[in-house]
Amino acid sequence: MKFENTVQIRTPEGITFSQPLASPLMRFFAWSVDTLAIIVTTSFVSQFGGILKVVAPDTGTALLIISSFLVYMGYAIILEWYWQGQTVGKRLFNLRVVDSHGLRLHFSQVFMRNLLRAVDCLPSFYLVGGIFSFFSPLSQRLGDMVGNTVVIHTPPRTKPDLAKLGGQKFNSLRNYPHLVARLRQHITPLEAEIGLQAILRRNEFKDKASLELFNQLAGFYLSRSPFPEEAKVGLTSEQLVRNVVDVIYN
Repeated sequence: MKFENTVQIRTPEGITFSQPLASPLMRFFAWSVDTLAIIVTTSFVSQFGGILKVVAPDTGTALLIISSFLVYMGYAIILEWYWQGQTVGKRLFNLRVVDSHGLRLHFSQVFMRNLLRAVDCLPSFYLVGGIFSFFSPLSQRLGDMVGNTVVIHTPPRTKPDLAKLGGQKFNSLRNYPHLVARLRQHITPLEAEIGLQAILRRNEFKDKASLELFNQLAGFYLSRSPFPEEAKVGLTSEQLVRNVVDVIYN
């Protein structure tokens, strides 16, 4: 059986890059932090349940059990969806859940991987999940396999030397700071990295392939935060991608 330390991702645009997989130990540390956060949140909820139990013991107990379950399941689902594959623990240890093929993470994937957490943790101490992770080349627990996801390690990146990219001195996108902020919010680090690598490896593509690549990338980025036409006047798709990379990393 072959175990991998990295996952190879090939985008539809033909760019291939690797991402380091999160080790089981790092995932354990991250989930330990998340468990603490869940316990703290549940303790606040239980205070309200305790008050209700005084008035209606059976209803209060049932409500406490249901709310605790919802906190346990909803914690990771909500955070991984809104934080693009991260929870408090994952952020602390620079981990992220991503689609195993490099595509954008969908809510159904986040939901399924966390729904199956109830099975992965059986009978205790994540025994089922640990067994699946041990035999999986990509360290996927059952929830990851069903959700078609992997957990990667994303160490803090040093800001690239954008001068080497040959970007324009004037970036028309900067005239719309609110749209730039939205762009940064809706573009994941993986998606930003794709644009950066496309520019750095621009000479590796034939002219036709390069044109198609930058057309797709420009369309993708602008779909995340549409800019007015005056911000794009006179710019080629490649220049638009350069401008997007510039505002994301600066």
